[in-house]
Amino acid sequence: MSGRERQDLLSRAAVGVFRLNGRFLAVAEELARPAGLTAARWQVLGAVLSEPLPVSGIAREMGITRQSVQRVADLLVERGLAEYRPNPAHRRAKLLAPTEAGRAAVSRIGPGHAALADRLAEACGSDAELAEAVEAVERLSKALDGIGGPPVTEP
Repeated sequence: MSGRERQDLLSRAAVGVFRLNGRFLAVAEELARPAGLTAARWQVLGAVLSEPLPVSGIAREMGITRQSVQRVADLLVERGLAEYRPNPAHRRAKLLAPTEAGRAAVSRIGPGHAALADRLAEACGSDAELAEAVEAVERLSKALDGIGGPPVTEP
């Protein structure tokens, strides 16, 4: 495969992922709205459902900036959907944890989320085909993480 063909593949992948991201964000907004959440608030709450995390840990996990997570985390705390807890590993970097109200809000998304998962699997042809697509996206993400940013070139 030529370098140009690889560039074309990279461009197609980027455009496809950007489009996919846009669709996922739109769907997430629709799913989250009846629970009184936004996609961003759901994303941050979802990151801490299994264990409290510092804002920087949430940002790393989600691949977004620490500042944007901080803004959303502060709004969640202000609305009583999350709380800050002391972090034994770092005095200044408090841990974000969902409150019962936050857990309840996320749980209200469950039925719509399950219905969408069923429709998506059907649209992909089967559970196996959906799983293959997800694994391909995960492999691409891991590969990009492994190579870092673009190479520095001289003008």
